[in-house]
Amino acid sequence: MNPISSYLQELNDVQRNAVTHTDGPVLVVAGPGSGKTRVLTYRIAHLINKGVAPWEILTLTFTNKAAREMKDRIEKVVGARANKVWAGTFHSIFARILRVEADKIGYPPNFTIYDTDDSKSLINAILNEMHLDKEKYNVNQIRARISSAKSNLITPKLYVQQEDLMEQDRQARRPLTHKIYEKYVARCKLSGAMDFDDLLYRLYELWQKNPDGVLDKYREKFPYVLVDEFQDTNHLQYAIIRKLVDYPNSPRNICVVGDDAQSIYAFRGATIQNILDFEQDFKPYNIQTFKLEQNYRSTEHIVQAANEIIQYNARQIPKTIWSDKGSGHRIKIIKAATDGEEGKRVVDTILEQKNRYHLSNSDIAILYRTNSQSRVFEEYLRRYNILYKIYGGLSFYQRKEVKDLVAYLRLVVNPGDDEALRRIINFPKRAIGDTTVEKISDHASQNEQILWKSLGEVSFGGKTQTSLNGFIQMIRGFREQLDRLDAYQLAKIVYKESGLEKEYAKEGNTQEGQERVDNINSLLDGISAFVDDDSIIDTETIPDKSLASFLQSIALLTDQDEKQDQNDRITLMSVHAAKGLEFKSVFVVGLEEKLFPSFLSMESPEAIDEERRLFYVAITRAEQFLTLTFANNRYRYGQMRFNDPSRFLEEIPRQHVESTANIRSNTGASFEKQAATPVNPKASVSGYFNKPAQEAYPKIDPRNFKASPIEDIKAGMKVLHLKFGEGKVVGIDGNAANKVATVHFSDAPPPQPRRIMLKFAKLQILEG
Repeated sequence: MNPISSYLQELNDVQRNAVTHTDGPVLVVAGPGSGKTRVLTYRIAHLINKGVAPWEILTLTFTNKAAREMKDRIEKVVGARANKVWAGTFHSIFARILRVEADKIGYPPNFTIYDTDDSKSLINAILNEMHLDKEKYNVNQIRARISSAKSNLITPKLYVQQEDLMEQDRQARRPLTHKIYEKYVARCKLSGAMDFDDLLYRLYELWQKNPDGVLDKYREKFPYVLVDEFQDTNHLQYAIIRKLVDYPNSPRNICVVGDDAQSIYAFRGATIQNILDFEQDFKPYNIQTFKLEQNYRSTEHIVQAANEIIQYNARQIPKTIWSDKGSGHRIKIIKAATDGEEGKRVVDTILEQKNRYHLSNSDIAILYRTNSQSRVFEEYLRRYNILYKIYGGLSFYQRKEVKDLVAYLRLVVNPGDDEALRRIINFPKRAIGDTTVEKISDHASQNEQILWKSLGEVSFGGKTQTSLNGFIQMIRGFREQLDRLDAYQLAKIVYKESGLEKEYAKEGNTQEGQERVDNINSLLDGISAFVDDDSIIDTETIPDKSLASFLQSIALLTDQDEKQDQNDRITLMSVHAAKGLEFKSVFVVGLEEKLFPSFLSMESPEAIDEERRLFYVAITRAEQFLTLTFANNRYRYGQMRFNDPSRFLEEIPRQHVESTANIRSNTGASFEKQAATPVNPKASVSGYFNKPAQEAYPKIDPRNFKASPIEDIKAGMKVLHLKFGEGKVVGIDGNAANKVATVHFSDAPPPQPRRIMLKFAKLQILEG
């Protein structure tokens, strides 16, 4: 068999068209589980088989793993020629080009690439030179500010001309941020160094200045450009791509692959506008759009629920994902009274699935909105002796900030805990350096005593002795309250008075800083739950609610034998980390307002849309079983707080849900009743908020509705839909079993056309 025809025969019709249409601009809208990677790799292989030199193909990805996988797949079709393709991440490819061309913009060819720590160190040095308060001018916040400026092509000179940026800095009490930015850029250039943002920023500068026709050289070198995960590109990345392919007389052989419904990285600077606007940007050049709508991963209940949910977003590329894997299991929704009960019921359900359906641990994932949520699930998995792994992060009790506070608590309970003392004696920094600790350790060793005793026996001068005395008095003060306060009350005092609270607050609103604060709060919430809830401890081994008993309980949990099978483990991860992965069974937990969707998104419709895309990504990771959970009450900041169910639960049509009888909002209105009456996607969810819906879907009496046969529905007809009301069919595509109608509805928001799979969402013909 001809090798060319053999790989094309592996593709469905739409995939094959996307692979073989090689000339001009192409947009491939790839739904979840639709074979995106196969299309991209086979397209490259097809170009090579058509005679395009591999080194004339530039493929940009977001991970090195994706680039390697792509090359491996191409090699299976075209052989060793695959290694000549320029495939890699934006940063690795651009660094490769800059090594050759950097001298043209004033950098040495052997320029240094600064990592995050290098950048922080340089900013720190600049802050010291400028004698600035590091609590106001937090290093992480300054670094994030500089990164954002570069990603939006704002130079130090342009920065001071942006009054909104300058005003933001004044409001944040960091009015000299622009000066730090200016010095940072100058020092990097003086040192012949580029940070990660510079690998994009300086390449754009190279393209813009075009010295010696360098841009023309690369335009000629790469007549074919492909971009993976295009929805995750930022403003600067798209600007670089446009420079390379969009110019007079260009063939514009650019193919971008992505899914607007999976654009979830706005916090990293990604903008969904790139993929939403791409079709319009290249419309004058006969752009071809291919929609990969067949899902090869999930069963129909999961896929159709995802379709319905994403329709609530205001602006999107219309598509309807479908599956031929059978209807499968309905979506299970678990309502728990507390977050502790949520953890237990999730683990109980996991055991049921393992026993009833013979799932392995590795078939199962627990997904959460924030990493701090992992604690309660880890605790119950350990109690049931179920192995798990934290994907893309540390186990809760192994996270630095958690270990720091636990070390303080251990020392308060037991001053003989030398390892705890070593960890926190100079954290936060209090002028007790390594040399001082070494002298204390030597004294303790010589006298065969604990470090705590030696602290008061070794004398030092000046500031060091003052700091040591202060540390000793602080720990003694905590110990005096051991018998008077419960574990939670004392832990809160230790967190505040030790300086940890202030230390972690310094990182402000950076993602890393917020995660650390969330983890500390989750630990404190766990202690509060320990104090309040008799059901979460074994009274035979944990006799009371003291701080010592709490530390004993987590020591028992964390003393798990790690020498068991490392592969067959439940996966715990954030939804962001789960993108691109798939599991037979997925649990999406913590589905409550202000948690998922996040409280940070409440003021912005665009942010709510991104949270909904994140939920869409979460549920489409599931192949066969999807379980959604929420708790009516959850420990937040040490107190039990009432939570409304997430609006996303209300957006799932009830025909895809196993049971909704017990799900109620704080108003007492049942979820089932709410779910039966779709809400306006641009307004707040009925029953949860006080804002009235400004628009509503039309109400159709089901008794008067009669679905027309699928084969009778044609383009141009006026039709009626139970949910969206009257509309006009503007197109029909797909085969007989999976026909999809594109319909303009007159009343139902959002205003763009909807694509509806006829076998699931019936239409009644009103006019032929």
